[in-house]
Amino acid sequence: MNDTNKHVDALRQLMAAQKIDAFITPSTDPHSGEYVPSRWYSREWISGFNGSAGTAVVTPHAAALWTDSRYFLQAAEQIKDTYFTLQKDKIEGTPTISEWIGQQLEEGGCVGVDGWTNTVESVQTLQKELAEYGLSLRTDIDPYQTIWTDRPALPEEKVLIQPLELAGESTGSKVSRIRQAYHKNKAEGLLVSILDEVAWTLNLRGNDIDYNPVFVSYLLICDDTITLYTKSEKLPEEVCDYLQAEGVEVKDYDAIATDLKGMEKKIQIEAAKTNYGVYSCLAHPILADCPVSTMKIMKNATEIKGYHSAMLKDGIAMVKWMKWALQAVKDGGQTELSLEAKLTSLRAEQPLFRGVSFATIMGYAAHGAIVHYEPTPATDIPVLPKGLLLCDSGAQYQDGTTDITRTLPLGPLTDQERRDYTLVLRGFINLARVHFPKGTYGSQLDCLARAPMWEYGINYLHGTGHGVGSFMNVHEGPHQFRMNYMPTPLLPSMTITDEPGIYITDSHGVRHENTMLVVEDQEGVTFGPYYKFEQLTLCPIITSPIIVEMLQEDERKWFNQYQQMVYDKLAAHLDEEHREWLYEMTRPI
Repeated sequence: MNDTNKHVDALRQLMAAQKIDAFITPSTDPHSGEYVPSRWYSREWISGFNGSAGTAVVTPHAAALWTDSRYFLQAAEQIKDTYFTLQKDKIEGTPTISEWIGQQLEEGGCVGVDGWTNTVESVQTLQKELAEYGLSLRTDIDPYQTIWTDRPALPEEKVLIQPLELAGESTGSKVSRIRQAYHKNKAEGLLVSILDEVAWTLNLRGNDIDYNPVFVSYLLICDDTITLYTKSEKLPEEVCDYLQAEGVEVKDYDAIATDLKGMEKKIQIEAAKTNYGVYSCLAHPILADCPVSTMKIMKNATEIKGYHSAMLKDGIAMVKWMKWALQAVKDGGQTELSLEAKLTSLRAEQPLFRGVSFATIMGYAAHGAIVHYEPTPATDIPVLPKGLLLCDSGAQYQDGTTDITRTLPLGPLTDQERRDYTLVLRGFINLARVHFPKGTYGSQLDCLARAPMWEYGINYLHGTGHGVGSFMNVHEGPHQFRMNYMPTPLLPSMTITDEPGIYITDSHGVRHENTMLVVEDQEGVTFGPYYKFEQLTLCPIITSPIIVEMLQEDERKWFNQYQQMVYDKLAAHLDEEHREWLYEMTRPI
């Protein structure tokens, strides 16, 4: 019996002892993070699936795993030979988790979740859905505390200060604005539980989670106190001194429940972001959006300057890597992992490099069709001088975070590969050059990136773009480009990516991606003002696969202007060899 099935058997024994008929394990931690510390890899431990998004459900006689289109192929492979069946989320005919459980259990059954790893909103929604089947919900049990015998402890990585010259606003100023915001809701305090929001507010960074410079903590801001709940072992002396100077008291991470239970103040929390365990401790919770999220996504002048610096450094590294990779693949002996390692090493040569911003997606040929494919020693394959290589990567520099995708032609291409490369480029350009009035949502612009491929009966199911943090999480919201309705207007000083793609199973994948900045455009004739996008990413898009005849004249003109801008901004920072290569790569088409 494999380990996954042994884990499920252990969970079923505990469920039987607790009189629980189904247990739901999400991918999240107490802080609703996209990436989580290894202590909360519970969904991976129970199911064997290690993608970043998914939910596992176990009953006495069945087990199912839900995940989205990015991970259909990966999940199917990883849960093979386990008790689990794959449920393709948001695909017609796939039951919701509640529907599936309702089909499995008899009326009067009990479903369990860990209230500390499920949000208030998700628990309340689940309670209503399960009630339709006559099922109850328990939120007071964490089975993994018992059955996961070698479960990792809370991380103890050290916290560092993000200096004011890079942050652009003091903690005192941010706290003042936060207090003004929660007072509007008649609250006497705000509990911040999202880790990047804690880090942003305090101008601190951490290393508790892969790729994201955050640390496990809660932050409670009241009218006359500021309390940080985290492990004190994480705080060097200079950080302790800094926090004391800012009027921040430090308490142990696990003290949050006791403190909240003894509090009579009206504390504001956001139902979609705060775990149900915290909510259950509060005597007078006020449910409202956390003001920190909207403050954080509006980049100040210092942060914007930092993005320009980070993108310049990243562009230098990318140019060096692209030139090297194209020749190295021709010379032979390269694999997906060797190409990834080289790219990381070139980034590491740049000043203020602090690591990669997410696991590099280096997908050659058919692997490029797996939207979030991450090569491992088990999946690594030779990269040959033919076909396409999809590289989606990014870096954390202390002055900014980067996210870029380039698809490299490694040799002869099929007509379909060239067509798909060009269609994705057209969508990328359409979105990049749009002008739009104030009040426009990303979901209203998303179709611009998809329209060229829709004409050919092609689509993709992931979002087209997301915000990017400032030496912070590479995925930042709530604004984004997505087919789903996302009612957050795009405003000047927000960052957002532009990343359409085409994925042909067992053949190839194509994606082009830049990080952009929303900037003011013009007042306009009617119903202004109007905004547009500034391209932050500085890296050429290789022109040899483009079917130029498929481009409209204004698309071709925009593309040539972008390529020229890349050359103009990078050339002075490159040696002659790389400058000449970049000149050839950015010639007008």
